[in-house]
Amino acid sequence: MKNQNNTDPLELLLEKYNFNLRKINKLTTGAKYTAILLKNGNIGVCANLGHKIISQIDKYLNIDLNNFSHRIVLNAYFNALLNYDDEFCKSGDIFEKINFRKYKHIIMIGLFKPIVKKFQENNIPLTVFDYRKSETLITSNSKQRQHLQEADTVILTATSIFNLTFLNITNNTGDNCEIFMLGPSSIMIKEILQYRNIKMIFGSTFKKFDDRVLEIIRNNGGTREFLKYGEKRIFKIGEIDENLS
Repeated sequence: MKNQNNTDPLELLLEKYNFNLRKINKLTTGAKYTAILLKNGNIGVCANLGHKIISQIDKYLNIDLNNFSHRIVLNAYFNALLNYDDEFCKSGDIFEKINFRKYKHIIMIGLFKPIVKKFQENNIPLTVFDYRKSETLITSNSKQRQHLQEADTVILTATSIFNLTFLNITNNTGDNCEIFMLGPSSIMIKEILQYRNIKMIFGSTFKKFDDRVLEIIRNNGGTREFLKYGEKRIFKIGEIDENLS
């Protein structure tokens, strides 16, 4: 049974898995991303989206879910803590694994330029929303609710969880919509799949103790720079077909 309530996903995960400062080896932050390195070597990341993050771990002794900086650190922590369970994970890229031609009304919330380019190259219609950008290909946010209600699939940025737009987006989709969460900020855990219409999560993992990732983030690098050291992963309960068409 899908969880259609209004529980903030970070609140749900915090209650179940806690936030343990003693598990953290290092907190690294830059202009674009924040990363957490756990003592077991796991690395987790979360986009900052313009928010200032203090790199002192003890500043997060008492997590405030109303504070975006705290939510970013918490998201990165759960990304590191929970993303390395291989039971329901498989390597793969969203455009390679999903046959988007079978959908009639596809929307993307959060601009992923490399994915948009693939849609354009394959002549597949796509409507894009991003509240932080104003490029010509982006549709006005005033039309987002209408498109959500009409969409049969949504490519949803994982940053929607920390920035408190996740529930509003998922709860406004129609009963037959399929949502694919995307981005290195993704938390790949079964609790996220219990929310309305979430079908799969496309995230990333990194080699343990890989300081190259932390250094890129520390030096204000973004997704394109550090993802070359990561592995794209698919999270789904049950078998993942080689061709999800």
